[in-house]
Amino acid sequence: MKEQILSTLDDTHVWACAFAKTLHAPATVALHGDLGAGKSEIARTIIQTLRGENTVVPSPTFTIVQSYDEISHFDLYRIIDKSELTEIGLQHAIEKDITLIEWPEIASDILPVGTIHIYLENYDSGRKLIIK
Repeated sequence: MKEQILSTLDDTHVWACAFAKTLHAPATVALHGDLGAGKSEIARTIIQTLRGENTVVPSPTFTIVQSYDEISHFDLYRIIDKSELTEIGLQHAIEKDITLIEWPEIASDILPVGTIHIYLENYDSGRKLIIK
């Protein structure tokens, strides 16, 4: 387990940029945390680091998944039934892409061994990031 305090948004970007450079497909990253904890910001920074800083990265809250040439970004917040995970192509993405998953709890039984779990918690004026 590794912990880090991210005091500012810049700290979050620096950390996520460095982390992104360690990822190679296939890799699964599960992003845990409350609303506003920074999950989307970390995912956005990872994608822009790997696909170019001008890459437009909208939140997949309504679309559920956004794809960026071997990177898949899922937001499972609105998924109610596990059968929907097949319909949205989660297993396929896990097998071939760098897969970033916000709200991964509903998919816990299909996440592969080696999934990187990142937990974000509010901490003072910033965030505490815990990697398991």
